[in-house]
Amino acid sequence: MKRQATISRKTKETEITATVDLDGTGAYDIETGVGFLDHMLEQLARHSLIDITLRAKGDLHIDHHHTTEDSGIVLGQAILKAMGDKQGITRYADVHLPMDETLTRVCVDVSGRPYLIWQAEFTRPKVGEMDTELFREWFQAFAQNAGITLHIANLYGENSHHIAETCYKGLARALRLALSPDARQAGRVPSTKGTLAG
Repeated sequence: MKRQATISRKTKETEITATVDLDGTGAYDIETGVGFLDHMLEQLARHSLIDITLRAKGDLHIDHHHTTEDSGIVLGQAILKAMGDKQGITRYADVHLPMDETLTRVCVDVSGRPYLIWQAEFTRPKVGEMDTELFREWFQAFAQNAGITLHIANLYGENSHHIAETCYKGLARALRLALSPDARQAGRVPSTKGTLAG
């Protein structure tokens, strides 16, 4: 069964379409109009091995908030849809992701119960043209709409670019593990409840 999905969402603020293949090679084709966000989503695809195509048109003449948050919503919804009933997945994963002076811990539970713990502070208000406060907004929107419990803690680091990148790469590696098939599950949903729908 192919774990693929496409989600489109249109509001007065943004128009976004995302297509994902959970069993891909990490291919990506991403255009949000926000350069640094594109870079982070490309890292997410490449290191999770999830193929991601995403097109976003947003009210960038106001700021980057709506485009950033709504891209997290749509990508999260696409991944949730592609997961189906979650039979046979590993479910849990944790990663420590280093990048030069920075180290970030990311833990994931594909639980159907969305929650975000965010412990990351940035030394600058912007990375490129993107406000660093928007990173939390993206991860919150993604976790809520993908139906995952997501804990992110930047343990140390100084460079804001590195801190942001370790958060996205850490999520990528954790998703790669959590969504991978567990041969010992034999097609079962990894929960004593028999469901991971919340």
